[in-house]
Amino acid sequence: MKMATDNLKPLSELLPGDRGVIRKMKTKGAIRRRLMDMGFVTGTPVEVEKIAPLGDPVDILVKGCHVSIRKEEAQNVWVETTP
Repeated sequence: MKMATDNLKPLSELLPGDRGVIRKMKTKGAIRRRLMDMGFVTGTPVEVEKIAPLGDPVDILVKGCHVSIRKEEAQNVWVETTP
């Protein structure tokens, strides 16, 4: 299955209620490991639940759990948006 690159965007650009599937991670080291431990793995569906009033952190539903991550970390998780 080929990815539609025009639908790829950083998780930080999604709005509450937007959904997507993780397609790539642009981070390395301890941060990458931490995100993967929380369920941010390629092919996993995610949904943005809430964004804090000042934009940081972002509350994301991943694998049935609510996870809050910094906007800086969300910029490194690229998702293919779904309707």
